[in-house]
Amino acid sequence: MIYNNIKIEIRQEQACDYPMVYDVNLKAFKRKAEARLTDRLRLSDAFIPELSLVAIVDKTVVGHILFTKISIDDDGLQSESLSLAPMAVLPEMQSKGVGSRLVDYGLDRARSLGYKSVIVIGHAKYYSRFGFEPTSKWQIKAPFHVPANAFMAIELVENSLSGIKGIVKYAKEFIEI
Repeated sequence: MIYNNIKIEIRQEQACDYPMVYDVNLKAFKRKAEARLTDRLRLSDAFIPELSLVAIVDKTVVGHILFTKISIDDDGLQSESLSLAPMAVLPEMQSKGVGSRLVDYGLDRARSLGYKSVIVIGHAKYYSRFGFEPTSKWQIKAPFHVPANAFMAIELVENSLSGIKGIVKYAKEFIEI
């Protein structure tokens, strides 16, 4: 697909992409912890290979997005959801539509795989463009302190979060960073 005059291919990550994905995360976040997070999540029960996606421009990985399984715990009642994290784009490719394409494609792919909702911690202005809203709308809370407007969710299926409340439980790999 051509977006902002750049041909961007989005596809499932392959093992040969791992070093480039590490590099994208390292350059985007400027911290090894986030770069290592994807490596650790690939080995976890939360990992969904079909939802580890890369953006390719001129045969080079320029972006990566990962959705992993999480649960929302309401006093022992567990509801499944997804976490969108990390999402990274090489600094020189930011503000060119790469991240938007990754998010759009990833949400569509998650929906097609039968997932019903996604939780993200991020910039409200950015993620609200895709339909994310503060989780307070559903009484869903983070397991750690995060600004209320940065903790957001989207229903991939209408009303899929209706009646769901509680505390998000992330894969242990998130806690280790």
